Amino acid sequence: MRRVRSNPRPGWQQIVESQGLVYGSPARDAEGYARPYWDESVHYEFEMDEILALEADVELLHSMCLHAVEQVVLTERYRDFGLPEWSWGPIAESWKRSDPHVYGRFDLRYDGRRPAKLLEYNADTPTTLLEAGILQWHWLTDLYEGDDQWNSLHEKLVERWTELKDVLPATQLHFAWSSADESGEDNVTTAYMQETAAEAGFDTVALAIEDIGYDIELNRFVDLEEAPVASIFKLYPWEWVLDDEFGKRVVASLPATMWIEPLWKTLLSNKAILAVLWEMYPGHPNLLPAYLDQPNELTEFVRKPKLGREGANITIVGAGMETATGGIYGEEGFVYQLLDPLPEFDDMRPALGAWIVGDDSAGLGIRETSGLVTDDGAAFVPHRIPAKD
Repeated sequence: MRRVRSNPRPGWQQIVESQGLVYGSPARDAEGYARPYWDESVHYEFEMDEILALEADVELLHSMCLHAVEQVVLTERYRDFGLPEWSWGPIAESWKRSDPHVYGRFDLRYDGRRPAKLLEYNADTPTTLLEAGILQWHWLTDLYEGDDQWNSLHEKLVERWTELKDVLPATQLHFAWSSADESGEDNVTTAYMQETAAEAGFDTVALAIEDIGYDIELNRFVDLEEAPVASIFKLYPWEWVLDDEFGKRVVASLPATMWIEPLWKTLLSNKAILAVLWEMYPGHPNLLPAYLDQPNELTEFVRKPKLGREGANITIVGAGMETATGGIYGEEGFVYQLLDPLPEFDDMRPALGAWIVGDDSAGLGIRETSGLVTDDGAAFVPHRIPAKD
């Protein structure tokens, strides 16, 4: 693994905009100056054996996470996750029904010298999908024909939706995002997911989540055309759904209306799962020690809100240092995870976002920042696997 400088393509801004990147506020470089959010002046190179090891790690972590959900459901540990009590039974039922899942993103610490470490699992509403699946693939084929990339995201998403055609209640599939997201990222990500489902043969309908209606007489959700919503992909966090009266109707609609990602993903998208994993697999080479609500033996740690987003409300305690980010999260409690700082390459720290689609590893996206926290100042940079001579 190494960081390489290279020349951006002429007109790269227009190229990535034409491919859908119409969002992304400027990132920050090591000196704190603005840099493009999509930055192809640098990229990371990997050896194929590194990628094969990462693929295996991701599929193993996915399997461990599913076992962890089973354990939480069996032991009814929902209180540790800060979830409302009325949702506990429906979460268990969602898991026991095997409500279908589509995708997720593992955020990993990796430096090419020791095994990847799980930092957190974005299991419910992961973004950077367009960048990882489409933008960096076109970058590779434009500049490095003959080289490879860990990237089968598009094909695997189409394949996964094809598998679900026999599982979901109807061939019409709604796709929802929140119109409150002013950046446009959620809208574009949802539109890309909609495109992959359409390629798989679904009849797709786009709908802001605020525009979903409810027919009281027929007890069902409807879209703006009053058509029933039988299956819906939502880029809207379950914890927000469950924090709203609307959420009680959503949960009551299961499984007649199928919501994707499924309700049981509330357990995996919650950082409390990191502590459960460490309890179940202590000393595992792909895990960092993690504990609920207290650091225990850890003297250097990262304190993360169980339901935080975008690097908010994180406290880092290390040798002779303490730093914290602001935000609105943490009321539901915190997880304490061993501090294992991201590696430095040219004063930048890459976080690897490894994708899972269905139960298969599917690709890699890299965000890098100069700080210890991968926040909204991170830039997305592509990667490649050079061909052997």
